[in-house]
Amino acid sequence: MIFTTTYTNKEAKELTDDLIGLPFTFLQSLRMGGVGSKRMIIEETSQNFHQYINKISDINYANIELRPEGIIVLLNKGLHNYNWIIPYRQLVIYKTDRLSIHAQGKYICFKNNILFKENKKFISKMINLRAVNQEKYLNHAYE
Repeated sequence: MIFTTTYTNKEAKELTDDLIGLPFTFLQSLRMGGVGSKRMIIEETSQNFHQYINKISDINYANIELRPEGIIVLLNKGLHNYNWIIPYRQLVIYKTDRLSIHAQGKYICFKNNILFKENKKFISKMINLRAVNQEKYLNHAYE
């Protein structure tokens, strides 16, 4: 689900909190070593993402924010901001020579450069949180 967040959008905030939980508290964030990535360069996106990224030769950046039940991919297009809300149960991550995030029939691939390498610890944290969340659902299904 993608929301425009250029201006305060109360409905989008409520829906985001319902889908992927409230943001981590300041203390939780400190214990985890941060819950946001540094910006990463978008290399490629699915066709249905083209309206949310710059079409000119500008470099497109995105950040990722961790939440208890999912992630938010924060995109910027000029002066407009967009949030892609992805619950962990829908999130598929491919980490090959680049990072690729897939969900809801969409995907974003991030360029493997110095910015990507600076986020290695964050990406590992995101993969671990997803695994813990998936395990919780699997254990609950077998009870």
